Amino acid sequence: MEIITKALYWISTGLLVPVIIFLLYFFIKSLLMIGGFYGFYINRMKTNKKIEETTEQLNETNALDLLKDIKEKNKSELTTFIDKIIQYSHSKIHCEKILADYEIYADRDLGKSKTLTKIGPMLGLMGTLIPMGPALVGLATGDIASMAENMQIAFATTVVGILIGAIGFITLQIKQRWYTSDLNTLEFIVNLIQNGVVKHKECNCNTKNKKQVVLSN
Repeated sequence: MEIITKALYWISTGLLVPVIIFLLYFFIKSLLMIGGFYGFYINRMKTNKKIEETTEQLNETNALDLLKDIKEKNKSELTTFIDKIIQYSHSKIHCEKILADYEIYADRDLGKSKTLTKIGPMLGLMGTLIPMGPALVGLATGDIASMAENMQIAFATTVVGILIGAIGFITLQIKQRWYTSDLNTLEFIVNLIQNGVVKHKECNCNTKNKKQVVLSN
């Protein structure tokens, strides 16, 4: 039993360095995410207001023209998918595929924030518990300096882990609202365009039928 407990002790203490390395890696990643999030926010503020104003003016007859104007004046991921919808506006199946692709894109981007939300506190907890063993040993042997050093590591890893998780959680909550709003806009555009296509086909059919009736008479 003593051999097993010692083996577990050495395994846990051996994990301290990898845990700290991963914490530093995800901390740098979270800082980069803040920068990317800020750039995404600025770009969204520039384009989203214009897109909302244009969507309020859309109807089944002017949708394609107004959407092409949006695509040419604004560059963002949303306008890229709007451009794809315009290209395949004649096909309902392709439009549904584009909506599904946007959901996959949004889920992939949100996955980065979800990873930080879960991994940050997890690594922080491991970084807290691992040094506690050596700290207790130092306390038992009277090595106060060793105990203080290990406690310092424990507190530092906890703070960094919580900070990583907080950054992931905040960006996740905000981006979820943004992507839900964008997906709602794309679905509205697809439905509007498809209704226009269907009515256009019906008008063409009615015109052909009238011509055939006139010719037969």
